[in-house]
Amino acid sequence: MPLLKDEDQKYLRAEFARKLTGPVKIVFFTQAQDCMFCQPTEQIIRELLPLSDKLSLETHAFAPGSEEATRYGIDKIPAIVLVGAKDYGVRFYGIPAGFEFSTLVADIIDVSRGETSFSPEARDKVRAIAKPVDIQVFVSPTCPYCPPAVRLAHMAAIENGLVTAAMVESTEFPHLAHQYNVAGVPRTIFNGTVSLEGAAPEALFIEKLLEAAR
Repeated sequence: MPLLKDEDQKYLRAEFARKLTGPVKIVFFTQAQDCMFCQPTEQIIRELLPLSDKLSLETHAFAPGSEEATRYGIDKIPAIVLVGAKDYGVRFYGIPAGFEFSTLVADIIDVSRGETSFSPEARDKVRAIAKPVDIQVFVSPTCPYCPPAVRLAHMAAIENGLVTAAMVESTEFPHLAHQYNVAGVPRTIFNGTVSLEGAAPEALFIEKLLEAAR
């Protein structure tokens, strides 16, 4: 049974036709067994593919330490990597369902264009970062406040090659949620040490990002 209604497909087809400027390769890591959300995640991806000829799919059977997993830094599944003119460091761990589906769509557009909606001041600050920063944003599909937090993280990755950013669906990876004391979502973790609670405004996100980069 399709996940996208006819009117949703029509809307997204028009959005992609209007906004996608370059190709986007969706790299998907999965496995046939012991992965409850791999199949529904793949269904989401495959329903998006026909909506634009600029979208393509590359699928890998996940094996820890494999060449492909190492290349993209993938250590858990299901995992999605969005690659445009280059690999911008945009990652999804877990199913991008519910409110996070909008994040996936918006990220596809940004990766295609190679640009974001950061304010000029925020963009300059992100681009000036000279040390690696890894961002994890813990979410749940039913959280309406989570997409803005994920979008800020992914936008930072698109603007600076030293930044990588991942959506992490907290219920699928409870060991990570426990490790980072995720009592509520969204919770953003920078370099494993600096944290940010809730859907913070752009300025506060940038402040925490720069703190992690110091």
